[in-house]
Amino acid sequence: MKLQRNTWLLLVLASILGGWVYFYEIRGQAKRTQSEAEQQQIFNFPEEAIAKITIERPNETLELVRTGDSNRPWQMKQPEDVPASDATVSFLVDLLVRGERDRSFTVPVSELEEYGLDNPQAQITVELDNNQIHQIVLGRANISDKSLYAQTDLSQKTNNQETEILLVPKNWQYAVERDLQEWKESELSE
Repeated sequence: MKLQRNTWLLLVLASILGGWVYFYEIRGQAKRTQSEAEQQQIFNFPEEAIAKITIERPNETLELVRTGDSNRPWQMKQPEDVPASDATVSFLVDLLVRGERDRSFTVPVSELEEYGLDNPQAQITVELDNNQIHQIVLGRANISDKSLYAQTDLSQKTNNQETEILLVPKNWQYAVERDLQEWKESELSE
């Protein structure tokens, strides 16, 4: 069976179009998805790069320092100098490294009070081993009580009249609103 010239031309065009669809839609989708995930991520640094975490709450300040010891990776330096609970610190570190924002928007600086960011419930400062500093300030919960308003060092990208506000999961509040005893390594794990 012999195919006509027009049939061969249509087969070649269909193959080219099929190849384009495969590479653009299927293989390109993975790259686009990864890029979108990186844009939603709050911070972009590896867990191992964190050297120190400072949590400033209205009534106290916690300072946690990485020790380098695999048995006791974190040491609380303030308000007490004791080994820190690995589970409690790991929960916070996971949010810092993998935490994503739901969305972000820009508001005038004069409206920060409406989001609880003028008198925040907590401010977390992360110092990396290369001396870079990152911060996240946690405001109050949104109307649905499922997210918190927050500001990060990304907020410095806007001008003095406006600032960027993020919506972050409520897990951030659970990570920092812990009793001091929960931050200390328990006697049972020794």
